[in-house]
Amino acid sequence: MANQTVAEKETEPKKGGALGAKHYRALPGVADEMLDASGVIKPVWQKFVAAIDAMSEPELHERFARADRYLRDAGVFYRAYDGEGGGERPWPFSHIPVLISEKEWAALSAGLVQRANLLESVVADIYGDNKLVREGFLPPALIASSPEYLRPLVGIKPAGGHYLHFCSFEIGRGPDGDWWVLADRTQAPSGAGFALENRVATTRAFSNLYAESHVHRLASFFGAFRDALQGRKQHSDDRIAVLTPGPANETYYEHAYIARYLGIMLLEGEDLAVVDGRVMVRTVAGLKPISVLWRRLDAAFSDPLELNQNSHIGTPGMVEAVRNGAVTFVNALGSGVLETRALLSFLPTICHHLFNEELILPSVATWWCGQKTEREHVARNIDRMVIGPAYSRMPFFDDNGVSVLGSSLRETAQETVANWLLTDGAKLVGQEVVTLSTTPAFVDGKLTPRPMSLRVYAARTRDGWQIMPGGFARIGSSNDVTAIAMQSGGSAADVWIVSDKPVERTTLLPTEETFTRNLPGSLPSRAADNLFWLGRYIERSEGSLRVLRAWHARFAEAADRGDPLLADVADYLGFLDIDMDSEKGVPESLIQNLDSAVYSASNIRDRFSPDGWLALKDLSKTAKRFHDHVTPGDDAAHAMTILLRKLAGFAGLVHENMYRFTGWRFLALGRYLERSLHMTRLLGRMSGPDAPDGALDMLLEIGDNVMTHRRRYNVNTAHLTVTDLLALDPLNPRSILFQLNEIRTEVEQLPNAMTNGQMSPFYREAMRLHSSLAVMVPESMNADVYETLERDLESLANLIASTHLG
Repeated sequence: MANQTVAEKETEPKKGGALGAKHYRALPGVADEMLDASGVIKPVWQKFVAAIDAMSEPELHERFARADRYLRDAGVFYRAYDGEGGGERPWPFSHIPVLISEKEWAALSAGLVQRANLLESVVADIYGDNKLVREGFLPPALIASSPEYLRPLVGIKPAGGHYLHFCSFEIGRGPDGDWWVLADRTQAPSGAGFALENRVATTRAFSNLYAESHVHRLASFFGAFRDALQGRKQHSDDRIAVLTPGPANETYYEHAYIARYLGIMLLEGEDLAVVDGRVMVRTVAGLKPISVLWRRLDAAFSDPLELNQNSHIGTPGMVEAVRNGAVTFVNALGSGVLETRALLSFLPTICHHLFNEELILPSVATWWCGQKTEREHVARNIDRMVIGPAYSRMPFFDDNGVSVLGSSLRETAQETVANWLLTDGAKLVGQEVVTLSTTPAFVDGKLTPRPMSLRVYAARTRDGWQIMPGGFARIGSSNDVTAIAMQSGGSAADVWIVSDKPVERTTLLPTEETFTRNLPGSLPSRAADNLFWLGRYIERSEGSLRVLRAWHARFAEAADRGDPLLADVADYLGFLDIDMDSEKGVPESLIQNLDSAVYSASNIRDRFSPDGWLALKDLSKTAKRFHDHVTPGDDAAHAMTILLRKLAGFAGLVHENMYRFTGWRFLALGRYLERSLHMTRLLGRMSGPDAPDGALDMLLEIGDNVMTHRRRYNVNTAHLTVTDLLALDPLNPRSILFQLNEIRTEVEQLPNAMTNGQMSPFYREAMRLHSSLAVMVPESMNADVYETLERDLESLANLIASTHLG
């Protein structure tokens, strides 16, 4: 090292100070989370900053890469909506957490608990006695005109007496260092699951720092809320579920994650039915009662009978079930009225009236322009106002540019807005422009101040409201406050609540020395249907891959599509919608089958392991890449081998890791049925007396039974030996009889396989098919037998749908 040149010293990785924390500066006139008013690093940040500033640039990048790798491997995504429709986007993660002291957080928590109680009182009055309107604390027009005010719910007190169970609050720090509430979330608050994923990703990046920094854990918050949900069940056999709009929703990943994390069901509206005033979930074992629904769809869509008649994601009769007190919604239907932006202007007065207290955490200054005095005030001060929709449920930086920033308008435009206020004042609010605090973000290799807001969560537990010790921060992609929204390029960061002393390390895992082994919950029919078709699509893809590999391997040798065997197999592949005259080595229909498998799996993300999901996505991605670059012949044969290995990896993950209960059985039944159909069709076409030369050898290759045939029969391939091995051998996992034997075994374990001593239609047909094939001999197997068997297998697939999946 003593002989290093100057150039070598300059290119040597830096030993520390890679983030340049000592050069970090707050923006003028803006509060900063890391720096105090004098520009000194706050005590709560000092240990963290010292640690990361001592890291080299390669070490930092490696730490950040670990976090990104975790999010990628876990499949964390959100759905972005743009001009081309909604597409899955990787979770936009900001690696530097926001640190807040335990003392400051305690003051924030007290303010949020007060606010949650206030909102509960307001919504209870709106749908109850209506005193706030009658006594002049709320304008009747503001409530009556709100699209979230659901008249069918008026006068209905929710089961358990509470309207609100889980809320979130968008808060920001102003230039003076004080916190403000920017928006209340009571309809279907999102993001709590993403907060958990942010925490895991951050600990991957800073595991040692996290362990040493006395950061409050999140598990106790979710554990207390899970216990509260359990306590709201009306009967011991009732179920609890997250009610999701479905995979097309922008936060569907989080719905599945939360359901899996808490060990509860994930349901869609079509999974439910209201029978005799009670909510029931359709399962493969019949209708089962459910009494607690954590709602993640807007209330108006929950019942097309009494609410939004255009809803395709709700359940008819749901309001009637609420009226009967048969179901608890988290949160109650109609609670979205509290998100009305204009309501912020009335909360301080209402708080003083109801509680004789001032708001601990004030709202951002808001004026509803449906009142003359307030409207004139907004018009006079338009240059420091944001004008936006009164009934918007979003803060101004989240409403996709609907709001108008007064200071950005020319004088003539301001006069136009003033006239707008006069004519449409009841539909508008004016809000004071908020300058949000900044927090350090890693931008272009250094710490850079970026505006941020916090989303904080409150859960009603058995001991009252509990505030999540953290939440997540939304970080702007530039100094523009409107760039905080993720749809506008913003990102999300973890929030650490740091104590001066060690904190309790909580977990959702049971700590008791004794335990009860609960059986897995009933399988919803829709989930069973998706598992069944996932099995079919995967097996259909594998069957196509094996035939395609054999075809391309021979085409590489013959280079003649007119070869009788190649032509015959190409004709069979045409039956599978695979065009072998195409110059694409990987056919479009294979891509479609894999896409269908991915879609089926996406509908059951709560029941699917992250490893299995990643393996399936990787298989689909690889097939699409090969589709554009692989040519027929040896290149395609090699590509098929790679895809088969990846598919085997996915199948192995599922086979080795999936719990052997009802869900597994439907997945397995899909595979067994599809494999038996595939082999039946192949044998019917390629094992007859008029089959071209080489067909029997290709059948053994497709069935992966070349070596087994040599060991078993000690003769060259012949019609009888191939038929015996691929159709009638009960020990061959590729044979038709093996599949029927496995189908019979799985059917015996299905719910309602036997009712009052009678077999279900599906069970009876499975037994008949198995018995009729088990007594066959190779000599009796011909094209007519295979054709009949094919029809019977297709009928069996239809029977499983009518028996268990309806």
